[in-house]
Amino acid sequence: MAPDPRGAALALNRFGFGPRPGSIAAIAADPAAALVADLDRPKAGEISAAGLMSSGAIARVTAEFNAERLAKERLETRRKDEAKAAAQAAQQAAQMANDAGAMEAAVKTPNPQLPQPETPMAQNLFAEAKAHFDAALRAETGFVERLVWFWANHFCVNVDATVAAGAYVREVIRPHVLGRFADLLQAVESHPAMLLYLNNEVSIGPMSIAGINNSRGLNENLAREILELHTLGVRTVYDQQDVTNFAKVITGWTVRNPVLDPELGGEFMFFQRWHEPGPQRVIGKDYRDTGLTQGRAVLADLARHPATAKHIAVKLARHFIADDPPPALVEKLANTFIETDGDLWKVSKALVTAPEAMAPERAKIKRPSEWVMSYLRAEGFNGVDPRNLVPSLNRLGEPPGRPPSPKGFPDDNGAWFENLSHRLDTANAFAQNNAERVDPKDLLEIALGPLASAETRQAVARAESKPQALTLLLMAPEFQRR
Repeated sequence: MAPDPRGAALALNRFGFGPRPGSIAAIAADPAAALVADLDRPKAGEISAAGLMSSGAIARVTAEFNAERLAKERLETRRKDEAKAAAQAAQQAAQMANDAGAMEAAVKTPNPQLPQPETPMAQNLFAEAKAHFDAALRAETGFVERLVWFWANHFCVNVDATVAAGAYVREVIRPHVLGRFADLLQAVESHPAMLLYLNNEVSIGPMSIAGINNSRGLNENLAREILELHTLGVRTVYDQQDVTNFAKVITGWTVRNPVLDPELGGEFMFFQRWHEPGPQRVIGKDYRDTGLTQGRAVLADLARHPATAKHIAVKLARHFIADDPPPALVEKLANTFIETDGDLWKVSKALVTAPEAMAPERAKIKRPSEWVMSYLRAEGFNGVDPRNLVPSLNRLGEPPGRPPSPKGFPDDNGAWFENLSHRLDTANAFAQNNAERVDPKDLLEIALGPLASAETRQAVARAESKPQALTLLLMAPEFQRR
């Protein structure tokens, strides 16, 4: 087979985060085989947890930190109150003695504002972000890492709702990214981060013991998003009654209180006293009350439903290929999903070996994070400080760990057109900071190679300066697309 450098560049941009130095030539012999080989790597998708805390551990650290901070704040308030009372007493004494100098000395209390140290939660958040970004930068082809990012967005959580957002991706998305969808679904929906994000930790069955005794109620958020977003898709085979009944099924799925439980706080627990008793009917099937396993039975059936297969197939094809995905590809992915019982390794292989995978038209705009990863990879970066990266992504409209809704960050071109002007500012900044050590012509060959148009090559060659050439390259249409 003759080398296919164009196919290699296309594969690395469409299914990875763009080429690294030498990677186009490395996979040119058989680009599709290189993508499949990425799926076959031992422990593909997993990363080292060295120095990173589990979801339970960071929850307990947070609870301890907040308790200590509250105690310090109360002591400081008490100290200030005592100092104020003493100052007032001194002021009264000074006034009685008509001693203005003494009064001034007594009232004067300098309090310089010192920089606040980074909290343990912020340190852990940045450590998780670094591990996540570095894995994308160092990946050879990057296909499995792109799948991790896809599923983390499909099953998104928000760092503002849970301190365990980083651990969540490491603990449930990465280990199951090439496993069975049913196992991924079970792990996701019972993870503390998801329970906290969608408020299921406070959902109590109205006829449960706790519900009757405390007049506490049902929260339908998690049940609704599982049906609408995670499995069946919006407006498919369920109705509002299914949402309500499913919400009752998963009452009692909660999180141990890290304030009250210093050993296991922040971890999943099933609280029988909160669980709605009795059978429930969901999507035309009755599920008897078996406690925790009642919810697991519903999830198992949702994972295998044909509507779920179609929903996942459409999302994968839309993410990687086109906003309006080819019907034949969607059908192939859905059939593979059904025939293999949701084997995500086989579904992923079917995606990259389909004829549509190497379609010459590059119909998708890279999301801001993908675009940033592309130029960092082309430059050869092996690591990044997220403290420097996060502000740029915030300005570009994709703040890490903060999706706008449970739907995750949008996956259509229209959502990202409006922020292209912000990319120019980011490209300019990168160009100014790296012009001394980056040759724009070399970077063009590394990042695009045969994908670079004659117009882009000419613009880079004729640029008045290296920074201008770099900016033109990063803003080129073929650099923006995958």
